[in-house]
This record gives sequence, structure tokens and C-alpha cells, in this order.
Amino acid sequence: MNEDDIRNLVQSLEATKQSNEEAAWEKLKPLGPKVLPYFLECYSKMKKWQGRVSIVFHSIKWAREYDDAFKLGIQAIDDKSKIVRYRACMLLAYSLNEEAIPHLEKLLNHSDKETVADANAAIDSIQHKNHNYFIDRDHSGKVFLNVNADSNYI
Repeated sequence: MNEDDIRNLVQSLEATKQSNEEAAWEKLKPLGPKVLPYFLECYSKMKKWQGRVSIVFHSIKWAREYDDAFKLGIQAIDDKSKIVRYRACMLLAYSLNEEAIPHLEKLLNHSDKETVADANAAIDSIQHKNHNYFIDRDHSGKVFLNVNADSNYI
């Protein structure tokens, strides 16, 4: 697969039909983290939230090991779509990278209360070094964010 093929497949993630998005992802999946530079390049060119959320979602598992995934999360927390911001906060929570905190703190005055809650949860996760706290907001220990390269996750 050449670079143009990869870019075209990444753009195909913008499909509004889930089956089309899934078909594109199945072709990109074997590239593993080598797809990240293409995600980063194409993210800002996508007009539909479906593509942007797909790119962020598929990057979460690499947020601790690859700077391009982390950069994508930083970029995506400013997205106009609430679901994209949610996934970006999730990505940054999973990263456990303290460098994300100042960026997340900027969301604490956001007009959308859910985005504020997501930013707070990401900050809490990073500060406690426990990515599960992003979804286990009461620290119950009963809810887990299962990020596994071989499975789907929240």
C-alpha cells in the first residue's frame, strides 16, 4: 500500500455509514502505529465529525507510546464536536502524560458542561496515574477503560 492509498483510506474513515468506516479501518489496522502520521495529517482536513472521531478513537491505544497520537489528542480537544472532544479527553487520560494537563485545563471554562466534566476526568486520571478514572469518575474500582490493541473498547 502506497502513501496515497493510505491517505485515501484515512479519508474513508469520514464515512457516515458505520460499515464503510469499519471496512476502511480493517484495511488500515495492519499498519499499526505507522498510520498515526497520516491520522495527524488528515485530521484537520476532515469536514465530518465521524471521520475525526474515528481517527481519535483508533489512536487511543497508542497514546502512551507515540507522540503523534498524543499530539492528535491535544489538537482534538478543541474540536467543534462534543463526541470528538470526549474521545480526545479519553485519549489524553489514557496517555497519563502530565503535559496534557494545561491543555485540558483550558476546557474547564467550556460552554458545554459534559466537555468540562470530561476534561476534569482526564485531569483526574492523569494526576492519579489511573486511566480507568476517566470512566470510573467515582473511583469505585468497578468500571474499567479496557484499551487493548486486539479488542474494541469504550
